[in-house]
Amino acid sequence: MPVRSNIVGIDSPEALERALRAAYYLADDGIATASYLSLALGKPLLLEGAPGVGKTEAAKAIAAVLGRRLIRLQCYEGIDAAAALYEWNYPRQMLAIRQAGEESIDIYGESFLIERPMLAALRAPDATVLLIDEIDRADQEFEAFLLEFLSDFQISIPERGTVRATEHPVVVLTSNRTRDLHEALRRRCVYHWIDYPNAEREARIVMMRASSVAEATARAVVAAVGRLRREPLSKAPGIAEAVDWAEAATLLNKGGARWPDAFKRSIGVALKDEEDLHFISPRLDAIIAEAAA
Repeated sequence: MPVRSNIVGIDSPEALERALRAAYYLADDGIATASYLSLALGKPLLLEGAPGVGKTEAAKAIAAVLGRRLIRLQCYEGIDAAAALYEWNYPRQMLAIRQAGEESIDIYGESFLIERPMLAALRAPDATVLLIDEIDRADQEFEAFLLEFLSDFQISIPERGTVRATEHPVVVLTSNRTRDLHEALRRRCVYHWIDYPNAEREARIVMMRASSVAEATARAVVAAVGRLRREPLSKAPGIAEAVDWAEAATLLNKGGARWPDAFKRSIGVALKDEEDLHFISPRLDAIIAEAAA
């Protein structure tokens, strides 16, 4: 197994943690270590956790640290190899055949190939980061297809031959754990579970992402969001919602709304489900008052 102990000047998890912080991603030791080992060992990184804990943002930050283009493959039920690898431009092929007339033409040339995320990552492994987002949304057939790709980092295009990566591409997979992933997929990856950050670190994230937000506002929002996450909501607010709520409340306050009314009026950026809003409405004043105390 090739080991890359130094990746663009990063020779330790601590160095990667500092680089991620410079890219506005506040990583703890666990995710910094898992990310570093993934890069050093040339293995995919599998990040699992509840929606909104920062899995996709971690991939974006890694791409920023490496100075590479992020290629995102958003998974969904029914996704197939064509959506992930490549497709042929059939209308263009048919037009080329008609225009060629009696002349021979290669309708499987490069100009007719539509490149999808996984093929793009194979062709430029030193310039891209492939994000396979929410793999748990895909079905098991696609997951089985993915196993082969992650084993050999090559694909076969029947009309053109085999495309192999010149080096192991950087691949990040995310899962919200709506279903269990196959053990074979997990074995191919460096794994890390991302949980919600503690209140201190989440407040630092809010202030890092929303520089106009005062520390007291950030801490109040984080406390309120923590309370909301303990409620039986259909969609608990993630870190991004905490940042948005702090920014929205600050904006209303600057426009003349008093605290804590600014928090209450901007609740729609934290909770985005009608049933959740209806459920929490009777206790929202108490939650905000306690958080702002």
